[in-house]
Amino acid sequence: MRIELPNGGAIDITVRPTVLGRLESVVGQHASVTGLDLAVGDVIEIGDPRHGRKVRAEVVAASRHHATALPFGSLDGITPGVPVAYSPSRRIPVGVELLGRVLDGTGRPMDNGPRLKNIETVGDTTRAPDPLTRPLVERPLQVGVRAIDALIPVGVGQRTGIFAGSGVGKSSLLSMLIRGTEAPVRVLALIGERGREVREFLERDLGPEGLAQTVVVVATAEQPAIVRRRAAFVATRIAEWFRDQGNDVLLLMDSLTRFAMAHREIGLAAGEMPTSRGYPPSTPAMLSMLLERAGTTPVGSITGIYTVLVEGDDTDDPIGDTARSLLDGHIVLRRSLAESGHFPSIDVLSSVSRVGPAVTTADEQRLMAEVRRLMAAEQDVQDLLQVGAYQVGADPNTDRAIRLGPGIRAALRQDMNDQSSRTEAFAQLENALRVEELIG
Repeated sequence: MRIELPNGGAIDITVRPTVLGRLESVVGQHASVTGLDLAVGDVIEIGDPRHGRKVRAEVVAASRHHATALPFGSLDGITPGVPVAYSPSRRIPVGVELLGRVLDGTGRPMDNGPRLKNIETVGDTTRAPDPLTRPLVERPLQVGVRAIDALIPVGVGQRTGIFAGSGVGKSSLLSMLIRGTEAPVRVLALIGERGREVREFLERDLGPEGLAQTVVVVATAEQPAIVRRRAAFVATRIAEWFRDQGNDVLLLMDSLTRFAMAHREIGLAAGEMPTSRGYPPSTPAMLSMLLERAGTTPVGSITGIYTVLVEGDDTDDPIGDTARSLLDGHIVLRRSLAESGHFPSIDVLSSVSRVGPAVTTADEQRLMAEVRRLMAAEQDVQDLLQVGAYQVGADPNTDRAIRLGPGIRAALRQDMNDQSSRTEAFAQLENALRVEELIG
């Protein structure tokens, strides 16, 4: 375009027209869009002339003639035929200023705190670290829970799953891990939680001290599936930024199952065929994309701890089975232990750390093996003990296990506000095994 100036001159201006598409239909909570050249992952804005607002949505499926998008908000009141435009590229705020803040599933502050100033933004997609450049997991990470530090050790850069049914104390265990870890930076993602539980967790379980060194990303159960799924990647991207600054980061996610459920909604809306329990075939690949981004790098690390909400306490459900195959260890919480007042309700014999031998000394490994052997021996005769059918003296090893069992369980019980070091954890187990010598 050429514009004539009053002094007789002229300037040429290049005008780029805004390309608009059209909303063809709305079915449930997904929108069909035409008129734009869209790819999966693009973000668009759907106009709402009647209310003067725009609803952002993400494209989850595309063909030559139309694209399917899922909204970040409600499509109520939006009618077919309204204009659709490209949205600016997705950016996520990062930086030390985020510590102590609570963000929504798209990375925006939701805690009514001070405005973020001089904050850096980054793209929301990265690749997992090159497997050949990842340093080995060789350092233990203290988490402050004796049962984990002494018998299911976590290594810096490890990815661990906490497998539990509902109501057995996984949220309380997460708060202990956040407050007890020696990792300088923590990132917590609460995905699909009930709205009532979020503030309760932040104020009662986490507390001001735990929140001070933590970035919290929240996407509650009533929010659209695309926001719940996106929250997991936002939290991971923030953790990656802190890792790239040379930090050892602890990334906690509650829960991986609800992330998978959100992806199931998205996959079905995109037209994927349901398979086991309705999950689309892309679910294992999506879980891999998320989990592989945690781990070690030459400059820093992300230690990932992900809760897996198993249905009916069945740890072999599709998500539990897939997660276990991708993670470097699993911690099982048992309902029977929770009901008996044993907290944390960790079933040590059903839990395993695949990096345990690499992050513990030979003496620590011998102690761990001895404790596990005694716990297994006592468990083998538990039914006989309950009916009084076991005869003392039938097996010396079993007799010893029965005598030492109460002391071992006492060493593994821990109040929610009781923080313990790795050294103290091993010392208490050692004392539990030496009780016979001390008495004799």
